Amino acid sequence: QVHLVESGGGLVQAGGSLRLSCAASGGLVVFDMMHWYRQAPGQQRDLVAGFARNGRPVYTDSVKGRFTISRDNAKTTVYLQMNSLKSEDTAVYYCNADLGSDTYWGQGTQVTVSS
Repeated sequence: QVHLVESGGGLVQAGGSLRLSCAASGGLVVFDMMHWYRQAPGQQRDLVAGFARNGRPVYTDSVKGRFTISRDNAKTTVYLQMNSLKSEDTAVYYCNADLGSDTYWGQGTQVTVSS
């Protein structure tokens, strides 16, 4: 059983930065694809950032220019650098990873941006 573990969430003032990390517990699983989603209260879970099949990062429009997704060379860990945070970025952020035909989700990490 693969367990994804996110870290790096917290409370930050508007304009601040946070860096989220996600890896499998134990840290030795090489995933095919990894993505970040978020879910605000009363809202659906939406894709924030991920990688296209050509390996290029893709972002939802609202975070372009502010968020950066990256992976370590071993492809075991995915990061989300979030800069210039806004109150509307407040949500639970979830890591999502594909391994073969299986998809895994982390437990989520809360990001709260105070205005």
